[in-house]
Amino acid sequence: MVPVSSYMLLAAGMFSMGLYGVLTRKNVLGILLSVELMANAVNVNLVAIGRSLGDGRGEAFALFAIALTVAEVVVGLAIVIFLHRSRRSIDVDQAASMHG
Repeated sequence: MVPVSSYMLLAAGMFSMGLYGVLTRKNVLGILLSVELMANAVNVNLVAIGRSLGDGRGEAFALFAIALTVAEVVVGLAIVIFLHRSRRSIDVDQAASMHG
C-alpha cells in the first residue's frame, strides 16, 4: 500500500503547478485550467485521507467537490464566451477594462 505522504506530495505538486499557472497566465482559459488543476489536487487529498481513515467519506467529499467544479467550469466558460464576443480576445488585460 502506498503511504499517504506520497499522495500528499503529489497533491502539493499539482496545487503548486496550478497556482503557478494562475499567477503567470494571461489567457482566461489557461487560468481556468490552472484552477481546475488546483481543485483536482484537493480531490486527491480528500481521497487519500479517506482511504487512510478506512471509510468512504473522502470519496464522498471528492464527488461533491467534482460536482461543484463542474458548476464552476460552466460559469467560467460562459464568462470566456462573453469576453470573446465583446472584446474579440480572451486576454485577462482585456477583461480588466470591461467597464467601458
